[in-house]
Amino acid sequence: MTGDDRELGLDRNITRRDFLDGVAIAIGGAVVGPHALHAASARRGAGRAAMRDGTYPPALTGLRGSHVGSFEALHALRDGTFWKHAKAPVPTHEEYDLIVVGAGISGLAAAHYFRANRPGAKVLILDNHDDFGGHAKRNEFIYAGETHIGYGGTQSIDSPSPYSPVAKALIAELGIDVASYGKALDSALYLSLGLKPGFFFDAATFGADRLVVGDPRAADPAALAASPLSATARHDLERLTTERLDPFPGLSVAVKKAKLARMSYADFLTHVWKVDPAVVRLYRKVPHPLFGAGIDVVPAQDAYGLGLPGFQGMGLDDVPGPGQNWDSRKSEEAESYYFHFPDGNATIARLLVRSLIPTAIPGSTAADVVTARADYARLDEAGSDVRIRLGSPVMRVRHLGAPAKAKRVEVTYLQNGTLRSATGGAVVLACWHQVIPYICPELPTAQKTAMTFETKVPLVYTNVLIRDWTAFQRLGVRSVATPGLWHDSVSLDMPVSVGSYRHPRSPTQPIVLHLNKSLAKPGLPIRMQHLAGRTELYTTPFDTIERNVRGDLLRVLGAGGFDPARDILGLTVNRWPHGYAYQYNSLFDDFWFEGAETPCEVARRPFGRLAVANADAGAYSYTDAAIDHGHRAVQEILRLDP
Repeated sequence: MTGDDRELGLDRNITRRDFLDGVAIAIGGAVVGPHALHAASARRGAGRAAMRDGTYPPALTGLRGSHVGSFEALHALRDGTFWKHAKAPVPTHEEYDLIVVGAGISGLAAAHYFRANRPGAKVLILDNHDDFGGHAKRNEFIYAGETHIGYGGTQSIDSPSPYSPVAKALIAELGIDVASYGKALDSALYLSLGLKPGFFFDAATFGADRLVVGDPRAADPAALAASPLSATARHDLERLTTERLDPFPGLSVAVKKAKLARMSYADFLTHVWKVDPAVVRLYRKVPHPLFGAGIDVVPAQDAYGLGLPGFQGMGLDDVPGPGQNWDSRKSEEAESYYFHFPDGNATIARLLVRSLIPTAIPGSTAADVVTARADYARLDEAGSDVRIRLGSPVMRVRHLGAPAKAKRVEVTYLQNGTLRSATGGAVVLACWHQVIPYICPELPTAQKTAMTFETKVPLVYTNVLIRDWTAFQRLGVRSVATPGLWHDSVSLDMPVSVGSYRHPRSPTQPIVLHLNKSLAKPGLPIRMQHLAGRTELYTTPFDTIERNVRGDLLRVLGAGGFDPARDILGLTVNRWPHGYAYQYNSLFDDFWFEGAETPCEVARRPFGRLAVANADAGAYSYTDAAIDHGHRAVQEILRLDP
């Protein structure tokens, strides 16, 4: 342990590692070596289902998301080694009307829709993780007797276009009143304290470490004046945001958009506007939260839709562009249909679980579910019509007989190191599409090929519980863009209070910080960037991520008195090597530009008694897509046995 490590607090006993195989280590008691504690943390999350060992997954800290134990067997299956050493499955003799592979929102919604159409039907939901919800993950920290909640994945009920009628109906059925969000959000809190967005210029990218209040990317005069940007870069930025340039005069809007669809925003800035390279670096990561990639591979057409500058003189209007992914001019309905719970869309997953297994989560409203403690022992009880079996990766799905005539499907899964099998009248594959060809090799070759095209977007959502947020108050910021650091941004938790859960109002109170990171690799085609980023995520140890979190927070907030050794109380890193559904890109996907049949349309075709769900089925990384495709998959199954 070096002096720098101690300065960052890496020797401190915080809730990233305060349980040793389930035995609490008292604060102030004997200090156990951090490496031993980290190893214990890994063992604790190594795929043991909560109903068996009594752990409560939302409160587990350290490395979460795709945790240790959730992926190793599936990687062996991918690599062709699993079945070389596997023993014959042990039949459970369990028979279900439906088996769902994947306990994310799409799989839970599919089970909900099936039960709504077939009351009393027996349903088994299998998932490789130790918690339900998929990417809709809930993180809890307990400090001084208070529970602090963060979102470790899917953030909000939101969409760049109007929510689908199917998804809206389910949201309403679950009791979520989206229109009441204005009452839940304290929109004036941070403003009343004088807190604004900020931007951190790092030395490696911009020549100096400097935090400025305001957004220089919007040509904020104060932020620009305080920035380390050269006079040339400042001039180019002002020109980019104010001048009215039309590089394609005389062309129709449709033709202009077609040109922008074939040009990256980085090239648009470099070759059309000819701005200083520092300006390009300034905008480099703006699209990361949406696409998991930077402006080097995001079309200029999508940058226009995001509201980025440089298009104000082109006379563009709402004429749809080819394959357009995003349009900032949302309809009034899309703008207003937004709700963020303290745990993000994990609340949707919890409400679905409550509807399927009422005894698992107490309460009856969308408000009381926020503070309700789920009873994981109730998820897989014998005799229950619906059972959710966690820590159980599915290794094989096959029809019992010819797919066109079969009446049953066998599903083989791994539980506690033993292969087991159950049968269902039908199966919804609500898991990541990339894994389906390996667990279901009998699918047609064209369909399996289409599934492998859906390269998931890697990302990290990190939640940090801090002792207080007085440093933010002293510095005058509520969020900071940090494009040159390991995480892309850091922000105070959204000031939302629901039910009995209250967001902190005073900077002297503990609060959850949320940090985002996308694993983009500039210089590669977009899908290759995602693959390289996934490899990096799997090979980066938790200790390295923690060191980056602590060091970067010190660089950004140190001038405000933030001390990572003193102020960090808890740390949870939600690692998602398979994160967002990949959304098609007109720079690389000709079928999207030309309007041809897309891989996701081929991938989601029903096959025998199998139906395909998940947001991957729409190549659209939003919760309404996950719900829609869970609903569609069930309709396909219901037609098998009318």
